[in-house]
Amino acid sequence: MRRSQHDRSSSTRSALTTAARALFAARGYHAVPADEIVRAAGVTRGALYHHYADKQALFRDVVIEVETEFTAEITTLLDNAPDVATGLISGLKAFLDICDRQEMRRIILIDAPAVLGWADWRAIEAEHGLGVLVETLTRAVDEGLILPQPVDVLARLILSALIEAALVIASADDPAQARADAEHSLGLWFAGILTPPPEG
Repeated sequence: MRRSQHDRSSSTRSALTTAARALFAARGYHAVPADEIVRAAGVTRGALYHHYADKQALFRDVVIEVETEFTAEITTLLDNAPDVATGLISGLKAFLDICDRQEMRRIILIDAPAVLGWADWRAIEAEHGLGVLVETLTRAVDEGLILPQPVDVLARLILSALIEAALVIASADDPAQARADAEHSLGLWFAGILTPPPEG
């Protein structure tokens, strides 16, 4: 019986986050009432408030779900890269590609800072993306591709730059041009961080 109840609870939460995610991505947090999410999920309003204190709490779960998937995608790319340097450059492009998706742009870049507050949003970003960056940069230092330095600080600076680039692109009148400019500038910065290979 306990397992059955757990399964039902998980199914209800999944239905709510799936429905909310699609609606938030399409129209934005403030344009989607809780009653519409409940109808789309096929559950009762009571079920929503049994699992979540309010719509904002459900939104936070959606943000974490999107961030988790995004981080896994980037991690897979880095793991499959032939070397760390290639992984960093490929990861940069992949990050910007992902941020161009409707749900990333609307949910993560536009609504999350406003709905959750800047501090909570950045904490979620750091929890999901920072560890991947620290691990990758540590490998780069170990392999001599980056000069020894406080990797935690460098990772935070890079993460902040990536987030800022994504925000610039999301709010630009010409997103395609903003994307090209951001990718060029970040690429030059990344290239400057990497140490040149030894001669001979």
